Amino acid sequence: MSLSWAGRDGLDRKHGAVLQSTILFILSCGLIVHIPDGFLSLPVLLGCGALSLGGLGMAIHSSSRGISDRQVPLMGVTGAFVFAAQMVNFPVAAGTSGHLIGAALLTAVLGPHISAVVMTCVLVVQCLLFQDGGLSALGANVLNMALAASYASAALSWLGRRLLPGHRYAVIFAASWVSVMAGAVLTSLELSISGTVGFIPVLLAMGTVHAIIGLGEGLLTVGILRFLLRIRPDLLTPAETPGASRREVP
Repeated sequence: MSLSWAGRDGLDRKHGAVLQSTILFILSCGLIVHIPDGFLSLPVLLGCGALSLGGLGMAIHSSSRGISDRQVPLMGVTGAFVFAAQMVNFPVAAGTSGHLIGAALLTAVLGPHISAVVMTCVLVVQCLLFQDGGLSALGANVLNMALAASYASAALSWLGRRLLPGHRYAVIFAASWVSVMAGAVLTSLELSISGTVGFIPVLLAMGTVHAIIGLGEGLLTVGILRFLLRIRPDLLTPAETPGASRREVP
């Protein structure tokens, strides 16, 4: 027995609604921290890849001009720490969990350019060895979690130091929260442009969960930086060190 066209259209709409509900459930559970294969369209994948290559090239060029001998081993140590820290999840709500992204922490310690490079290395290793994020979506994940998160954190830190010069930890907390939300907003936009799910529903799902995850990111980042200030204040960039000069991170 064949379906009428009206019946087929209704079935397609039903399947589409089920698919979108399933995607939103996955997103609301915080599982799309690394975008897997099959969620983004080819034009979006290519566009994100091109933006990531361009942004990473500028980050490498900028960091190579100002990197010091002290920062070379520190890149490996902090990268390994972020890689390991991302394996530890903390509960958010209703079965949802999140983990440290680490871009704001790396930005505070190494500066935004080196942070973007180190975060990219972490994401590549996770993708190739642990299938954490799709290979075809690697450019999008680098754009969201390495580039956008690092530079959004740096931009808010720069602004916060001028507006709230005496509230260093509050600025770091806010910068960490923004770094998480920047990735969530970009992921929502990429999924929407790809036609996977509507922008408003996915933004609400991603934004709600990641707003809470961002609070955890802020608390962890502030706690780690406070610890570093006590034992090794020389490891932090001048902007994050008490009593440091007003020189900005290159």
